Amino acid sequence: MRLPVPVARVATASALAAALAVPAVGAVGAAPAAAASKKTTITLSGSTSIFPLASALTKKYSSLNSKVSFRVAQGGSDKGITDASKGRVSIGNASRDPRSDDPKGLNFYKIAKDAVCLITNPSNKLANGLTQKQVQDIFSGKIRSWSEIPGAQQTGTISLQARNEASGTLDAFENLFMGGDSLSSTAARLGSNGLIQAAVKRDPAAIGFVSIEFLGGVQAASYQGVACTTGNAKSGAYKGTRSFWMVTKGAPKGETARFINWIRTSSAARKIVVAQKAVPLK
Repeated sequence: MRLPVPVARVATASALAAALAVPAVGAVGAAPAAAASKKTTITLSGSTSIFPLASALTKKYSSLNSKVSFRVAQGGSDKGITDASKGRVSIGNASRDPRSDDPKGLNFYKIAKDAVCLITNPSNKLANGLTQKQVQDIFSGKIRSWSEIPGAQQTGTISLQARNEASGTLDAFENLFMGGDSLSSTAARLGSNGLIQAAVKRDPAAIGFVSIEFLGGVQAASYQGVACTTGNAKSGAYKGTRSFWMVTKGAPKGETARFINWIRTSSAARKIVVAQKAVPLK
């Protein structure tokens, strides 16, 4: 099980404010005026879980500040972190906590919280939900048939759908759900939340795990007796939650710092976070 590094590696709000070349955003929901006439392009890569939220945030910010444009790519949390460390992008998107083996000199800025949901095919609604022990036994391969899960509508062999090693969702799943057990070697390893969603949607025997944003056409199972909903994630009742981060090489500067500050402080950004089924910081 991967453990996060000490909290000292996580940048604070005051550290971000100090990095800004101008005062923090003052008007509620408004982006700061660009300091230069030349248009700035902010590049992002990384987490497929954060991608829908990042896309919505960048679209809104561009509409408020015509001096800034964005390019947003995916590839997994590890790619975003690596790209940021090598200066390939302005911001790396990561849906896992910082780790001791991450490249040095990175700043992690929390932008929201997210629920990781266990999903099955709609034809296989789990009437009793799943306990942590059942999740561990299913994904470690100790339980191989749906007939061993009370309340399951299927009886055949369980088809495991999981993320690849670059995924922050996999990291979160291992830490939050697996309790130190290893993922079965029989699990399919897929490159995005959308691919797991599609695999479970077409396979009645499948089970997987995705960000709460990816529940269309699949069934979210309750976990430890609590439904996977944004409300339950916000209240703390649902235990399968993790943080969304934006990662920079050193302290962000200029428009990059202003953009991250806007996400963390403005009401306009907060509304987008809520609309994307994530949990805002406040």
